[in-house]
Amino acid sequence: MVYAKNHSKPTLLLCLIMVSWLGVVGIAWAEKVKLSPDNWGQAEGKACVDCHEKSSPGITHQWKESAHAKAGVNCLDCHQASPADDDAMEHEGRVIATIVSPKDCGRCHTVESTETQNSVHSQAVALIGDKLPGLAENLSGKALISAGCTQCHGSFVAVRGDGTLTPESWPNSGIGRINPDGSRGSCSACHGRHQFSKAQARTPEACTWCHNGSDSPDDEVFEKSKHGALFTSHRDKMNLASDDWVTGKDYSAAPTCVTCHMGASPGLKASHDVGMREAWSLNGPVSEKQYLVIFEDGERRELPDTQAVPRRGSDLPKLDGSIGKVKAVATPKQRRQAMGKVCIECHSKGFTDGFMRQFDDAIKYYNESFGKPAQSIMLALYEKGLLTTTAFDEPLEFTYWKLWHDEGTKLRHGAAMASPNHSGWQGVHQVAQLFYGTFLSQLRELAGEETANALIGEYRSGWAQQKESAASTAPIPLVGYGVDKP
Repeated sequence: MVYAKNHSKPTLLLCLIMVSWLGVVGIAWAEKVKLSPDNWGQAEGKACVDCHEKSSPGITHQWKESAHAKAGVNCLDCHQASPADDDAMEHEGRVIATIVSPKDCGRCHTVESTETQNSVHSQAVALIGDKLPGLAENLSGKALISAGCTQCHGSFVAVRGDGTLTPESWPNSGIGRINPDGSRGSCSACHGRHQFSKAQARTPEACTWCHNGSDSPDDEVFEKSKHGALFTSHRDKMNLASDDWVTGKDYSAAPTCVTCHMGASPGLKASHDVGMREAWSLNGPVSEKQYLVIFEDGERRELPDTQAVPRRGSDLPKLDGSIGKVKAVATPKQRRQAMGKVCIECHSKGFTDGFMRQFDDAIKYYNESFGKPAQSIMLALYEKGLLTTTAFDEPLEFTYWKLWHDEGTKLRHGAAMASPNHSGWQGVHQVAQLFYGTFLSQLRELAGEETANALIGEYRSGWAQQKESAASTAPIPLVGYGVDKP
C-alpha cells in the first residue's frame, strides 16, 4: 500500500505506533524541536555513528568532515521522527525518517529554509506536471521520468504503510521534491549529503548537475564565457569555504552561478531565493520581463510586466489557485538593480549598463523575429484544427519545441551569461536555421501554400517584405561574401 504526503495518517503506521506504545517493540522517540547548541548532539545518536561506521563507512566519513560533526550535530538530530509523521519508521529501536526535508533543516537554518521553499526552485515539480505534461507523459514514460526528469525537478515522494519510501519516488534529491511532511525542496540537491558543504554548493558544478544540456545549457555557456575562463584559471583563489563569501571582499578572482544569482555583495544580502534577481523569463517560448509578487505568508509568484501591477494588500491568486494577500512587489527594474549590485563589484556602472542593454536587445530580437511569430503561427494552426491537441504527435511540434526550448534557450542564456558563441553561431544561427529552413517548410506542407503565406504575412511580415525588397540587390553569402549575383 502506498501513501503520499499530506494524506491522512496511514492505518498500518498507526497500528505500528499503537503496538510500539504498548511496549511490544520498545521504540524510543523524541519530538522534533527547534535545535540549538543546548539541545543538539543527542547521546543516543552515538549509536548511529558506531553502527554506520561498519555498515556504510562512506557516509560516516563524510559526516565526520562536516560542519555538523564539528558542531556536535549527529544523525539522530536530523533523522529523528515523531510516530505521527507519515514517513516514520522503526529502526534499531528508534523512530526515524529517511528524508531530512527543508522543514527539518529549517529548525536551525530558518531563513535559508524559508527562502528556498518560496523560490522558483520549489516549483520545479509543478513545472513538469503543469507546464510540460505532454513531454513528460507522451514521450518520457514513467520509468524515464523517475530516472531523468524528477532527479532534477524532484519527485512526489510516496510512503508505504511501514514508513519506507516507494522505489518509484526514492531515492531523489530533486530541487523541488515534494516531501512527506508537506515541504518542498531538497537541501542536498546543492549541499550534497552527508558533508553538506557550503564550498561545494558555491561551485558551478553544484548547479550544472542539472543545468546542462539542450534544455538548460548553463554548464556549456558558463564554461565558454569570460567568467568561466576566469573561474577555471583561478579556482584556488575563490575562498569557497568562507563564512560570508562576499564578492569584492572575500573573493574577487571570478564569479560563479551563486555569485550572481544568490551571493552576497556589499549592500546586498545573500539569498536562497535563486530567481529574485532575474528581470526576464528566459525559459519560455517568448521571454517576458516579470514582476515578483510576494504574499504575506512568504509565497511568491511571477507576473509578466504586461499585466497591471497588483497593489499592496490586494487579493491575488497564488500558483496553487488559492488567494493570497499581496505584501510587496519587486519590479523588473528593481530586480535588475539587485543583479547590478553584484556586477559593479568588478565592473564599472557604464560597463554594466552597456552589457544589460546588449542583453535586452538580444532578447527583444529573439522575441520579435522568432519567438512571437512562431508562437502565433502555432496557436493559429491549433485554432484551425490543422494540428491535433495531442502534444508531440506531429513533426512541426517537435520542430517548434526545439526552436524555442533548445536553440532559443541557448541563444538567450548565451546573451545573459556573456558567451558570444552561444548567443551567436550556436544560438541565433541555429534558431534562424530551424525557423526558415524547417519550421516554415513544415508549415507550408501542413497548411498549404496559401494558408502558410497568409500566416507568415500576418505574423512575420517584416521578414517577408525585407526578403522581397532585397532579392534583386543583395550578395549571395553562400557563394562568397560580397560576391554579387551574376
